[in-house]
Amino acid sequence: MAGLLSGILLSRPLSSVLAQYFGWRAVFYIAAAMTLVTVMIIVTTLPRRVPQHRATYAGLLASLWHLFTRYAVLRQRSLYQALLFAAFSLFWTAAPLELAGRYGLSQSQIGIFALVGALGAIAAPVAGRLADAGYTRIASYIAMIAAAVSFIPGIAGGAGGLYWLALTGIVLDFAVQMNMVLGQRAIYALDAASRGRLNALYMTAIFAGGAVGSALASALYTHLGWTGIVAAGSGLAVISLAALALASKR
Repeated sequence: MAGLLSGILLSRPLSSVLAQYFGWRAVFYIAAAMTLVTVMIIVTTLPRRVPQHRATYAGLLASLWHLFTRYAVLRQRSLYQALLFAAFSLFWTAAPLELAGRYGLSQSQIGIFALVGALGAIAAPVAGRLADAGYTRIASYIAMIAAAVSFIPGIAGGAGGLYWLALTGIVLDFAVQMNMVLGQRAIYALDAASRGRLNALYMTAIFAGGAVGSALASALYTHLGWTGIVAAGSGLAVISLAALALASKR
């Protein structure tokens, strides 16, 4: 997970630098080339795995709804992380607009700023250790509270505004990645034979939330400014926190 999250977080600064010096189309060409290289690596190195079950692919897809309705923990964890990832995407979609409009940063400077988000990847092993030690619930509270309050420093303006905005990015990324791993740990414990499908449902919910957050960012920023982003991002994290508090202890 640390590797996956590092790739997500480092892609932002890399794409900003590429866009400034080579144009935005270059980002797509290079991403396509990197994807093809990844495919070749998978084809040549991934070991063949033959599952013991004989279900068809269509049957496995049909079973997703059964798994989703069967496990309350899966539904709860999917909701928590979808809300937090919506806040995450909201921030990182609107942040370049704020950095360019309010602080006059170039694409490459915005890319350098986005490097602060890479610090959040260290949350993965930390969360894994906490979950293994039996602190999943308390660690989830910490992650959600941190996500909710992380937006507050970003309101500060003036000469130190950039540093406060960077602090928001660091804390928010750490909180979101931490809760993501805690959620995975919880759902993997539900059914060892169905972990692939459980993870598919979990990740689908997460990225659906992220897509909603990205879609809302521009409109919120245009009509309400950065204050609207702060209110919406904190609100999403608070809703996630309230849902955790209302859920039965597990």
